[in-house]
Amino acid sequence: MNRFLLILTTVCLVGIGTVNAQKFSTHNVKNGETIEALAKRYGVTVTALYKLNPDAKDGLKPNTILIIPTAQDASSKLTETKELIGFKKHKTKKKETLYGLAKQYGVTEAEIKKHNTFLYAENLRKGDKLQIPVFKVKKQEIEQGPQTYTVKSKEGKWRIAYKYGITIAELEALNPEMGAVLKEGQKINVPNIDAAEEKIIDEEQYSYYRVLPKEGFYRLKLKLNLDQEALEALNPELKEGGLKAGMILKVPFSEKAEGEKLLEVTDLSSQITNFNTKRIALMLPFKLNKVEFDSILETRNHIEKDPYLDVSLDFYSGVLTALDSLKHLGVSVTLDVYDTRNETTTVSRLVGEKVFEATDAVIGPLNPKSFDIVSKTLKSRHVPVVSPIGTNLQLYDNVFQSRPSDELLKTKIVKFIKSDSLPKHILIVSDSKNKATAEYLMREFNAANVVYSRKDKKGKDENYVMVDDIKSGLKPGRNVVFLETQNEGFASNVTSVLASLHQNANSTSSSEVMDIVLATTRFNRAFEGDEINNSHLSKLQFHFAAISKSYSDEEQNTFVNIYDKTYNVTPSRAAIKGFDLMMDVVLRLATSEDLYLSTDKFPLTSYVEHKFAYKKKPFGGYFNDAVYLVKYDNLRIVQVEN
Repeated sequence: MNRFLLILTTVCLVGIGTVNAQKFSTHNVKNGETIEALAKRYGVTVTALYKLNPDAKDGLKPNTILIIPTAQDASSKLTETKELIGFKKHKTKKKETLYGLAKQYGVTEAEIKKHNTFLYAENLRKGDKLQIPVFKVKKQEIEQGPQTYTVKSKEGKWRIAYKYGITIAELEALNPEMGAVLKEGQKINVPNIDAAEEKIIDEEQYSYYRVLPKEGFYRLKLKLNLDQEALEALNPELKEGGLKAGMILKVPFSEKAEGEKLLEVTDLSSQITNFNTKRIALMLPFKLNKVEFDSILETRNHIEKDPYLDVSLDFYSGVLTALDSLKHLGVSVTLDVYDTRNETTTVSRLVGEKVFEATDAVIGPLNPKSFDIVSKTLKSRHVPVVSPIGTNLQLYDNVFQSRPSDELLKTKIVKFIKSDSLPKHILIVSDSKNKATAEYLMREFNAANVVYSRKDKKGKDENYVMVDDIKSGLKPGRNVVFLETQNEGFASNVTSVLASLHQNANSTSSSEVMDIVLATTRFNRAFEGDEINNSHLSKLQFHFAAISKSYSDEEQNTFVNIYDKTYNVTPSRAAIKGFDLMMDVVLRLATSEDLYLSTDKFPLTSYVEHKFAYKKKPFGGYFNDAVYLVKYDNLRIVQVEN
């Protein structure tokens, strides 16, 4: 309560995360991988890998886990020396070439010419008698750690990973303290390869695609219209190691491939060029005219009964924390706070004031009707208006919808399930209220089965299913089950039944095993209620698309630490959204001419829990196209992909 009083008083008076260093990382062995290729990829020696993984000397087996030492703990390079020990005689036949002979005997064309000097002046002919040199090859490991690389302007992880022929995960393993976003001038470790082996990025002629988890050549052919042979021709490393999740592929430039274009997260705090004071208007429904300040008890009761005030105070506390962080970055902000009272008449009166003409951006209001009044009125003045929570807004050309739409969330999870090239069966479980969503999923997955909630005699949902209802819709092998409901009881019933039927395919060889993965197109409170067993969600690897990711309690997050120190409580979702949104709006203004131009200059930004990738609607405003794909894993919600 002290936190609320402190914030209320302020109203009336008007990130870098660090990660603990790790000595080791792990690698899940894929079919066809070799110990030599892995040593090169991670910038370590074969000897160092064998030292930590002695069983690997008997050969690498798919799906086993290797311990990978960090670069500073294992650093050397394999070199070869040749010693001439004699010659082989060869009489050339018709159609033989120097290139073919060099490949046949394992030497170079230059080495053949050196010992057959007439070839410097004449072409190879049938009947020529040649001396082919024979060498003794010695291999030696020379101590030489991975090289240090200096990050260039606007250079992100995928560009560096591609340049050095590794995945993003492998780059992160080489640099456990690298951070989520790279900064210009930052020093990082990269594999110690010759300059000639470094790959060049050419975005004028090629597109670049990041391989998704469990994505195979068949799925890539459907998505990119390129077969395995074509992909291997553009990416020769595929012939040796095969496809790996997270690796970057070069593909011919096309609009289809550009649709999967990789966006780098930009750390705007390192790009600040405009230190002029920014003026931000914040419009929230505090309804201070109804708060009784004479009594702490009355104030507490009012806050507890008014959800708008509760959310507004939390959001505002995050904004205040952002202002403090911006101050330390040298960015000055004048914040004008307006109490909308959750009344459209009050909003109309406030927005008519000329003070908004000097405003760089407006954040709020929360109410959709009030937001529409503000954005419509300020449209002629070209003042950008940012919505913190609204969806399906009227996107005037000055509107920024920061919350991704429900349609985008639905599309994201469906696209992810489709991208999984492993064989699977789709089951849709739904109640009557979500029948339209179930029918949409049936169109997307033609072979899917559907199970609806059981109904009473009047035809109303009873919000439960029987075990046999679910079992009849499943098949032996891998099943992906979409659960579409906003009813907590129904969600609890279905997840319990699925958990009882689930048997991981790796745990038994039975052909009747049903491996079940749970998903939904719309995550909501039904999946977070007291009736839901989170161990069931973890067991089923519950997947969904989300507007934000949860920061880990294990991370030493600067914002969380400051907030906890200031208010003696961990930040709520609204507080984190207030911080993230305020940081993004102000830093975009501090790094670009205005908020509109920043969307092209910096396509993707990321903060504590939210990321922002604004796209412009034709003849309209801007919507956030960035969402997270997450899943339950060991009773935690973790990110599936970037």
